[in-house]
Amino acid sequence: MRTAHSVDTVRSAETELMARLPEGALMRRAAAGLAAVCADLLGRVYGSRVVLLVGSGDNGGDTLYAGARLARRGAGVGAVLLAPGRTHPGGLAALTGAGGRIADDPFRTLAAADLVLDGITGIGGRGGLRADAVPLARAARDSGALVVAVDLPSGVEADSGEVRGEALRADATVTFGTYKPGLLVDPAREYAGTVRLIPIGIEDLLPSVPGVEALQHADVAALLPQPGAESDKYRRGVVGIAAGSARYPGAAVLAVAGALRGGAGAVRYVGHASDAVIARFPETLIHAGPPGKAGRVQAWVIGPGLADDVWGVREVLDSDVPLLVDADGLRGLDPAAVRARRAPTLLTPHAGEAAALLGVSRGEVEAARLVSVRRLAESFGATVLLKGSTTLVASPEPGSPVRVNAMGSSWLATAGSGDVLSGLAGSLLAGGLAPLDAGSAAAYLHGLAARHAAARAVPITSYEVAEALGTAWRDVRDTRGVRDARGAGARGTGGGIGDAPGVGDARARG
Repeated sequence: MRTAHSVDTVRSAETELMARLPEGALMRRAAAGLAAVCADLLGRVYGSRVVLLVGSGDNGGDTLYAGARLARRGAGVGAVLLAPGRTHPGGLAALTGAGGRIADDPFRTLAAADLVLDGITGIGGRGGLRADAVPLARAARDSGALVVAVDLPSGVEADSGEVRGEALRADATVTFGTYKPGLLVDPAREYAGTVRLIPIGIEDLLPSVPGVEALQHADVAALLPQPGAESDKYRRGVVGIAAGSARYPGAAVLAVAGALRGGAGAVRYVGHASDAVIARFPETLIHAGPPGKAGRVQAWVIGPGLADDVWGVREVLDSDVPLLVDADGLRGLDPAAVRARRAPTLLTPHAGEAAALLGVSRGEVEAARLVSVRRLAESFGATVLLKGSTTLVASPEPGSPVRVNAMGSSWLATAGSGDVLSGLAGSLLAGGLAPLDAGSAAAYLHGLAARHAAARAVPITSYEVAEALGTAWRDVRDTRGVRDARGAGARGTGGGIGDAPGVGDARARG
């Protein structure tokens, strides 16, 4: 599992460690790792042209010390100082002592660069790049050089993942000690490129509960229900699906498709698309409704494709089993009614639906996804899965980490994709998973299925995603990489299909 910690938490751990180490030792550790990644990216260090964009403070110091190491290996290193009066003195002395220089003409120097180190702002940066840094950031991108961000791309916000102004988009980011939330959450994640985590010694000083966490193959495998020798369809769980309408029968078909591949023993369908559902999935248990008369279930899914016919929402809200509410079921949803439920609730809005629930604009949700999902979870007293380029799953429990899933593919932006996800997550709820785990595992499998489907052909349809769920399920439980749901597998730590795109512990992209 990848974990990310807040700026305050990181600084506290760094302060504690620095008190035990010789002065400057921690910065040199970070610089050594940073320089090693840059050397890997360059391939040949001797004769390469490296430009340092150096701000004030420790981030600039890391950059200067790394530049000194590259200069000693034969790189031509030039530093552009954005705050000359507040440049880290030790780092600057190390650079010039190794043969590096201060650039006379920053723009000419950038135009000739092979690699640019972005040390303009660190993890404490707020509100985008300052006006004087913007032309330099643009010149760095226009140069065609590789841009490597130091700890975090300048202009993005570490704790929230927000980008409130102009930011410097990196090809790779080298971060120290722990991931920062903004490296895992959009829109900031889009600026980070490939992320390389460098241990610097603070790891054991960080709290055991992070602010943000991202599951990997082994984590998902450990969550998935596994039938035992005594299992039957009822012991495995029955999920009820209240979805679809005369206008949107396909939503019911897709939600049932996801549910059938989610591990539950049976699926009960209630709604006005019975003919379409039974024609595609004859194993489905059909009932005319209302939901309360459909028979026993271990979880309900309501909302996909209901259009204006939301007749069952009130009834399932009053039920005593876990409930997933999606799409049309979210319209006008009363937070008090959700908070009053005796059983857990999982809400699965996209950004537009989340905006309506919060009474803000869609743009506000998309710009501050981490803040928005936490607000929704607190307001409704429910677990919330916020769909998007990075899916976020937040529990209403104070202090609980937000789960981030970046396993998806841009091909998931297609009609009906969310219906498949709802059915899948509902099936996992019926199988006994808590809402946070059900939502997180479903998002991961859903994204992995999309990757498998897209590997065969693109564009893909939502039904093809549903069909690939079995392959995704088998992939995460593959005994070659994950010993068993009871074991401690170790798959998915070095990039590839088992990992969040753009994040790798073992290599950076050249």
